[in-house]
Amino acid sequence: MHSDITVGAAKFARLFEYLRQVGIDPEEVAAPLSLSPARIAAVDPNRQLPVLQYAKLYKLAVMRMQQMQQPIPWAAGVGSDAFEFMCRALISARTLGEALELAQRYDQLMAPLIHHGVSLADAGDSEWVKLSYTVDLDSSSPIVVAPEVWEGGRYQPTIARASGLAVWHSICGWLTGCHLELSEAKIQAPYVGRALFNSLSSIFDCPLYFDSDENSFTFARKFLDKRIIQNGESLREFLDVTIYHLISVERRTNSTGSAIKSLISNSFTSGSLPSFVEVAQMLNMSGSSLRRRLVKEGVSYQALKDELRRDIAIDKLLNEDLKVADIAEYLSFADPGSFVRSFKGWTGKTPFEYQQEFRDLS
Repeated sequence: MHSDITVGAAKFARLFEYLRQVGIDPEEVAAPLSLSPARIAAVDPNRQLPVLQYAKLYKLAVMRMQQMQQPIPWAAGVGSDAFEFMCRALISARTLGEALELAQRYDQLMAPLIHHGVSLADAGDSEWVKLSYTVDLDSSSPIVVAPEVWEGGRYQPTIARASGLAVWHSICGWLTGCHLELSEAKIQAPYVGRALFNSLSSIFDCPLYFDSDENSFTFARKFLDKRIIQNGESLREFLDVTIYHLISVERRTNSTGSAIKSLISNSFTSGSLPSFVEVAQMLNMSGSSLRRRLVKEGVSYQALKDELRRDIAIDKLLNEDLKVADIAEYLSFADPGSFVRSFKGWTGKTPFEYQQEFRDLS
């Protein structure tokens, strides 16, 4: 399998263990995906599994945790109903600045329930603005957090605050289809190790400080005028597999490419994908500007279409009872053989081999 579409089995196992620690049966959560927590725990932790399946598992886990009627402190509540309703409000905005103002108002309204929020500091006369993310970990209300024995427990403040800030950086990029360039990022929590530092440094791509007196990142004011390019259809795809998008960002997948894939993801149902010029119009830019952006990010529109076909093929192969011929037709391949050859090029396995390997974990 290719590393850009997989995560280690250990990531699945850690999520299952977290669910156990907070009193949720992982077997129940994993059942819709035909996954066995016991079998996953028994395999090599470095064995690579589809990241799309992890994204679906994560959302199922959050939906189950919501039933405990406690706020989700990790990653700005990704996967929760509150996160979904906020995103639906954001895409109604015209610019990033308007979207962040809506987010601030939404979080202020929902604060008693979600215990986290963002605020935008814009003096109006400075070329820089600051987005702050706060999460109330000292509230008297119970918060879903694993006991100290869970490996992430003792790092709770750092993980909660850093992951929330990283999510907001990703959301800004997804909304605008443009990488949000930062001048600095500050984490209001202790440094906990090189692995997290390296991950955050890759995401933020700017000077990073821990043990700060605020939890924020700073960027050029001009970004507030960037147009929102997402719509209801692309939001639906984003919400279905939000964690997939966030993991892509962690691995330095370009914002423009992710935005394009979200925008065209539902076009397969109509039988044809938009042309390059049509995509440029969706992104509110000229064809030449989009071409320069993609060249700078080292990707092409054809490559993005192939990646999307790959992702959809894997999803349908693992989660829908479809024959190879049906998937090939849905993805507009000339014949099943062409699809099988392309799939093997993407994953190193035939569709049957890929499906059987994953079913061994059910």
